[in-house]
Amino acid sequence: MQKLSPFEVSEICNELGEPYPKSIEQVHGGDIHSAWKIEFANKKLFLKRNDRHKNFLEFEKYCLQNLRDYSNEKNLIIPEVITFRNFKNVEILLMEWIDMQNFDQKNLGKGLGEMHLNSTESNPKIFGYPIEGFIGLTDQLKGWEHNWVDCFLNLRIIPQLSILKSNFLNKETINKVNEKIRSELLKHKPINTLIHGDLWSGNVGIDKSGRGVIFDPASWWADNEVDIAMTRLFGGFDKEFYDEYHKIFPIREGFEKRIIIYNFYHILNHANMFGGTYFNQVKDYVKSILKM
Repeated sequence: MQKLSPFEVSEICNELGEPYPKSIEQVHGGDIHSAWKIEFANKKLFLKRNDRHKNFLEFEKYCLQNLRDYSNEKNLIIPEVITFRNFKNVEILLMEWIDMQNFDQKNLGKGLGEMHLNSTESNPKIFGYPIEGFIGLTDQLKGWEHNWVDCFLNLRIIPQLSILKSNFLNKETINKVNEKIRSELLKHKPINTLIHGDLWSGNVGIDKSGRGVIFDPASWWADNEVDIAMTRLFGGFDKEFYDEYHKIFPIREGFEKRIIIYNFYHILNHANMFGGTYFNQVKDYVKSILKM
């Protein structure tokens, strides 16, 4: 079992002005970072550590703080960042600890809808993100586009296709897929929102008061449907979640087609990270897109 070094614990205590923790308990579940629950005399905190020589946790810190600008804490909790440190290419991100339990997802859906609405009401003019990020272990490009179609293709789909296993899809097929995506999205008027970006069931929860909790974001400014599409990719979201969300953002014509297009990004990413059966899913998605 990996442990925090005495130096790292000392740096954390100095940063917080706290004596040595009462307890340090490793938390399991993620496969990218190591994590611990650290308990002091009057507080519990969640610590994530990464030593992969990329700024994964600095990006996460930025996203969490960005999302908190638009959230309504009556319904949706986004962990507060306590501190971020980087020493000798080891990143440490310290956040508030949130106790979670099983509960219906009514407030999660409502809170996500409110966050999307608040961000779109800030009147964003462009799509994309100002800093380099990550989706899982894969780079998620920074940059801005005035046009949603150009953003989704140039900053998300085309970069994933460019690192796909050589000769898996030929150039003609790739061009056809990109053109089909373009033609379908040109029929749609996107609602530009700050999205979570990696919204599967493993990155959400419910706190003890029934409020929704979202964490481990990979945010960018995108069509609000991108987040909802991903909730449909692996399941785990209940009827109450969708009912409350769609009270704020009703389902629009063509949504079922756009679910396939938007989730193509995540299927490509999983194929690039894990290979295996995800390559078959890439082919299935390509067939579905070309049939639209």
